[in-house]
Amino acid sequence: MIAAELTAALSREAERLGFGLSGACPAVSPPGSVDRLRQWLAAGYGGQMHYIADRSEAYADPGRVLDGARSVLMLAMDYRTREPASGVPGHGRISRYAWGGDYHDVVHQRLHDLADYLRQLVPGARARGVVDTAPLLERELAQTAGLGWIGKNTLVLNRRHGSWFFLAALLTDQMLEYAAEAETDHCGTCRACLDACPTQAFVAPWVLDSRKCISYLTIELREAIDHPLRPAMGDWLFGCDVCQDVCPWNRRSPTSGEPTFEPHEQHNPVQLADLFSLDEAGFRVRFRHTPLWRTRRRGLLRNAAIVLGNQRVPEALDALIHGLADADALVRGACAWALGQYDRAEARAALDGRKRIEADLQVIAEIDAAIADWARRAG
Repeated sequence: MIAAELTAALSREAERLGFGLSGACPAVSPPGSVDRLRQWLAAGYGGQMHYIADRSEAYADPGRVLDGARSVLMLAMDYRTREPASGVPGHGRISRYAWGGDYHDVVHQRLHDLADYLRQLVPGARARGVVDTAPLLERELAQTAGLGWIGKNTLVLNRRHGSWFFLAALLTDQMLEYAAEAETDHCGTCRACLDACPTQAFVAPWVLDSRKCISYLTIELREAIDHPLRPAMGDWLFGCDVCQDVCPWNRRSPTSGEPTFEPHEQHNPVQLADLFSLDEAGFRVRFRHTPLWRTRRRGLLRNAAIVLGNQRVPEALDALIHGLADADALVRGACAWALGQYDRAEARAALDGRKRIEADLQVIAEIDAAIADWARRAG
């Protein structure tokens, strides 16, 4: 098949499989993209995401993802479903993309089906589908393939689809017909995403300091969250959608018909106190096949404690006091901070009691800081 026919056939099949956007480009990293990545890493903006730095050289060549790759078919799958419930006391918000089942399972299967279709059209063709797990500059390739432009919030934007979509790539050794690169910017003078960020994580337009990003703090960070950032997390338990929620291009973005992306009954939003009754086995049963599994139990309970500390819901005191005795020091420390936000005698008594038996120095420091805050407010 000639490149144009093959590309058209793949695009039709991709649409049938649920991909709302597709476009092809050469299997080469766009000019300047690798240098920008290295500068971003050198500035420390990657935080603890060492897996990016460890594979930084691989990002320079998509051929390291598929040996002999000549073309990349970039794809996008919409995931917007219903609108989020917010402002529910004692509950925490989850980013839209994580409301349902694990999107990796869905997108990987569709990519596998698309690769099989390619091999039917061209016997012996080599192909590999990836979705945010390989050293590939998906956003830059998506722009090169005409799917959209990179917005000031560093996400790919499309005039019809906004940014509520997953990016995926099908690499192949076949020649495809390449799309015209998308216009570089339809954001204009808009600063909505930059100004709305609760933690001011954008150093400049198109530059994100992940160390301040709520999504990074609640998902990637494996240790205690810095005290100044905790209040700004608000009610975000896992991820953050603020910079997408305020984007004008998302006002008319389409909804997904994929059942897997529909919110689980308990995920929009999440009742937080219940999480502290989950042991490791219980956490596995509830979250194993969802994106929330990535935080592990300790990370999710750390986040839950911070949200409850921000909300100061009296009904959550028993759960936080229970968490103050958790086997994991990260959870105990977060619960100590949260209890310090409550002007309640039982919160102070729990902190005093835990300090008498606590052995972990970081948890003791959290308790001391919480008691000091409590005492300051008391008078």
